[in-house]
Amino acid sequence: MPQAPDFNDRMLSLGLSRVSEAAAIACADLIGRGDEKAADQAAVDAMRTQLNKLDIQGVVVIGEGERDEAPMLYIGEEVGNGKGPAVDIALDPLEGTTLTAKDMPNALAVIAMGPRGSMLHAPDVYMEKLAIGPGFRRGVVTLDMTPSERVSALASAKGCSTKDITVCVLERPRHEDLIAEIRSTGAAIRLITDGDVAGVMHCAEPVRTGIDMYMGSGGAPEGVLAAAALKCMGGQIFGKLLFRNDDERGRAKKAGITNFDRVYTRDDLVTGDVIFAATGVTDGSLLPGIKREPGFVTAETILMRSKTGSVRRMQYRNPVA
Repeated sequence: MPQAPDFNDRMLSLGLSRVSEAAAIACADLIGRGDEKAADQAAVDAMRTQLNKLDIQGVVVIGEGERDEAPMLYIGEEVGNGKGPAVDIALDPLEGTTLTAKDMPNALAVIAMGPRGSMLHAPDVYMEKLAIGPGFRRGVVTLDMTPSERVSALASAKGCSTKDITVCVLERPRHEDLIAEIRSTGAAIRLITDGDVAGVMHCAEPVRTGIDMYMGSGGAPEGVLAAAALKCMGGQIFGKLLFRNDDERGRAKKAGITNFDRVYTRDDLVTGDVIFAATGVTDGSLLPGIKREPGFVTAETILMRSKTGSVRRMQYRNPVA
């Protein structure tokens, strides 16, 4: 049997950008229309179509759920034309379905790709997450610290007051105590309603976004996608799986996870070089959203490679009928 080609991130990166662009553009007519399911379906269909044009032997390791629960780009689905390298794919065709339906900021089409076996097969459970941007020593903040200790440690590392720190947190009832403790330090909080991949990515560009740190619990699969982004942009992320019942522990075992107390670093979540693409659906701090004008639709994509650390921003203007 001939050996599969090596992962050629440079050649595949532009193709990956087309995948996220197609998913985002497919949502253009559904932004602000109040139909989350229709927007998600449009993004999924467009992303799958473009993925299947790529010269890859792809397997979705982070997707829309298990096959029986989500018939759209499910975990384990094979994508690509089968002619190229064997790759892992982590994706969220529409991160922020509610954001899209309500025309709220920071909805994205997101996808990452790496060599086969390079990404944690994270079960569909919660993960406690902590992330900061690049330029800090390893361990300046940890999950073992209290939220207030993390804020103080980061402020010390930045040489600023805790009042100059802004933390991004998902607005959820489970985070009420977390939010109160962060605010007790004098730090500011930017609450987001959805989209914690974008929330983590904000930490990597604090000058652009105004966000210094991300804290709180969210989906474990999104943690892997966020780690792929930081692998390219720089920064640190720590994650610990959270289990509410035996069914969720069973999902973890099925994914090959045996140490339920492990704290995962960025390089544990994504062990090899990756490419990452995100296209704005609605306007946000990271990317502008889809723009429509007579005869054209315009999208902007951030395309990154961890091997080179390159971050490329591209505008795609496409004629439409």
